[in-house]
Amino acid sequence: MYRESSRLPAPEGPGGPALFTYERRQRIFHLLEEQQRVTVPALSQLFLVSEVTIRKDLAWLESQKMAVRTHGGAILAAQVPTLPEMEFDVRESLHHSEKERIGAAAAALVQDGETIYLDASTTALAMAPFLQTRRELTIVTNGLRIGMELIGVPGVSVLMPGGMLRPESFSLVGNWGTAVMQQIHISKAFMGARGFTLQEGLTDVNNEEVELKRTVVQIAREVIALIDYSKWGQVALATFCQSERIKTIITDKETPEEQIQQARSRGIEIVQV
Repeated sequence: MYRESSRLPAPEGPGGPALFTYERRQRIFHLLEEQQRVTVPALSQLFLVSEVTIRKDLAWLESQKMAVRTHGGAILAAQVPTLPEMEFDVRESLHHSEKERIGAAAAALVQDGETIYLDASTTALAMAPFLQTRRELTIVTNGLRIGMELIGVPGVSVLMPGGMLRPESFSLVGNWGTAVMQQIHISKAFMGARGFTLQEGLTDVNNEEVELKRTVVQIAREVIALIDYSKWGQVALATFCQSERIKTIITDKETPEEQIQQARSRGIEIVQV
């Protein structure tokens, strides 16, 4: 049964910015991925739009074979195509409170004097405010937003490998970055992901991001995954880190206990916040 949730931020009310149609439909689809079903009245209240508008959204999702409409709502289609990658600002707004708690817990694992890697994920970005008191810390990242957040912070140096700019993730990717990464000693790599299962490991949606992440996973002494509850049980385009390579997963308390115990049985340390 669909449950209205505070996990997904609602758009602002009258006088504030509203979501574009494409953004709203992306969010409805991700709710379907998590909840398996949605109802028209609940979505209308969540997004502050009419039920007529929501029915049009569900009809579009059905036309894309992402959903099957039912009386009063829709269910997730049995087989759905990969949804195009969401824009960075949209992803940043999803599960914001969970990401903030995960970011704080991840930053607590960082020691002065270390060289660490932060990928270009929105969850890794949530670490940045909590790293500004560190000393002699070197942060390697391909995330432009992370670099801008930490530029000029005393005691923190930021190294950004070169590459081609990806506007979808505000990141730099390509062979230039891979070549630089192979010359660096990284103590801890903090990695976000689109999905995680014990069988497929950490997966993501873009091939270029995946290639760079694979290089980082190979050279880092420890891999620490930053994934909120919505990423568990999901499989995206390609694997960049097998489960055996993950030392720690930092997640939130909404993650199902059964999945937590299965990961622990494979020797992965789990931190829930």
